Amino acid sequence: MRILITGSNGLLGQKLLHKLREDYSIQLIATSKGENRVSSKDGYTYISLDITNKEEVEKAMAEQLPDVVINTAAMTNVDLCEDKKQECNSLNVDGVGYLADACERIDAHLIQISTDFIFDGENGPYTEQDIPNPLSFYGLSKLKSENLLQAHSVKWTILRTIIVFGVGENLSKGNIVLWAKDALAQGDPLNIIDDQFRAPTLAEDLADICILAAKKKALGVFNASGKDIMSIYEIVERVANYYGNSTDNLNKISTATLNQKAVRPPKTGFILDKSINELGYKPHSFEECLAIMDEQLKTID
Repeated sequence: MRILITGSNGLLGQKLLHKLREDYSIQLIATSKGENRVSSKDGYTYISLDITNKEEVEKAMAEQLPDVVINTAAMTNVDLCEDKKQECNSLNVDGVGYLADACERIDAHLIQISTDFIFDGENGPYTEQDIPNPLSFYGLSKLKSENLLQAHSVKWTILRTIIVFGVGENLSKGNIVLWAKDALAQGDPLNIIDDQFRAPTLAEDLADICILAAKKKALGVFNASGKDIMSIYEIVERVANYYGNSTDNLNKISTATLNQKAVRPPKTGFILDKSINELGYKPHSFEECLAIMDEQLKTID
């Protein structure tokens, strides 16, 4: 099976690259915009690919002829998407359309990553059948890409996820768990919101369900998050407890005090039964995720 990854320089892209390059049943093509920022260069082919460039997408697909494309490229900074709507739309919607058209032409299966932010957070946790109602432009852009695929004749899978975290190299952005670990170690006072609830997802778990969907050529929408739903405050608190840090300097605040540009859904989280039963998805508990991360951090330090 030939699998092409977009966004291979990102956190999820890197996890997929490392898992798939060691699978001898897979011929792997890794793509990202610009140069390859992953230090391991063996076990795959790398090409530069900007998915917002229609001609580049068509050329890459026609030359590489993948059986499956896993699209991890996206603009995910929720507040930046409010400021740069055109850029957000170009990457999160138009790029998906170019991939879908090119995949259909070569009869490839397209796996698209979506988000809990397509929901308004009033009735979480959500099943795959619940009705979306995005509150932010980012959420709207991801819903548009879902709707685009569902109306398209390409073979598609949509995997919806929540707050992806993990350890990577040369990443362009951080994640809440690593930030919390470092901030707690400093011992400075931290103001953390306690009225937003999420199910944070280890990047390895999300990579695993991408691979399960690819190998099964699964069709449809699947929830692909962590299994523990908790407030943002509890995420930081559980990181503190794992590392033996004091929680005395943690202060609970409300979302309203932050004046964030993008509106966030108060409570999301996903019902994972479909993914567990149909794909064999096995997400780790949050503490198991921290242990996996901790082992990786030790090899870096």
